This record gives sequence, C-alpha cells and structure tokens, in this order.
Amino acid sequence: MAPRSIQNRGELFRLEEAERLLAGMARAEKAQVVKWAVQDLAEAFPGIESTPGVCGGDPCIVRTRIPVWVLVRARQLGIAEMDILRSYPSLRAEDLANAWAYYRAHAGEVDQQILRNESA
Repeated sequence: MAPRSIQNRGELFRLEEAERLLAGMARAEKAQVVKWAVQDLAEAFPGIESTPGVCGGDPCIVRTRIPVWVLVRARQLGIAEMDILRSYPSLRAEDLANAWAYYRAHAGEVDQQILRNESA
C-alpha cells in the first residue's frame, strides 16, 4: 500500500481529472455521469466493505475484520446486541445497525455465507 501522502496525491489527481472532464461535457453527458454515480452508490452500505483477500471477500464492518455474517448469526442465535458489543470492543452500536441494514438488503447472500462457514 502506498504511503498516505502518495495515496492522497493519487486521489487528488483523480478528482482533478474528473473535474476537468466534467467541465468539458454537455449537460446531458453530465446527467448520465450522475445517473451512473447514483446507481453505483445505491449498492453501497455505509460502514460495510468487502475487500478481496480479507475474510474471503465477505462484507465486513469497516475498521475491523468482523464479517457481517458473524454478527447476523450471533443475532439469529439470540445473542443480545449489548452482548455482541461486549464481545467485540471495536464495534459500535452504529456498526450493528449497518450490519442489520446490509442483511435486510442481502439476506440470501449473507445466509449463504453463514452456511458456507458453518459447514467448513
């Protein structure tokens, strides 16, 4: 991974390049770019990320390596939210709310992750 300052310069370059490209577009083209961005962001869940090579690529709580499926399974087993938070000191109540929202939108996927990991 690049040092923070180099990484930030790369991000700044991409943003400056995007601004330059947008400045040269017609309104209809800009509208299409916004439409694509909204569609892409609609699939995003705050506080949840999937990183290849981390926990098998399963969605995890940001800042941690705690997969959503682990939290969902704990809840299914009747473990109270306060007990989950005590068991994972790096978690916040907001993280659990994000995990439950992710599960509501992706229940089938998370249920498959639970099955895959419990049968391993």
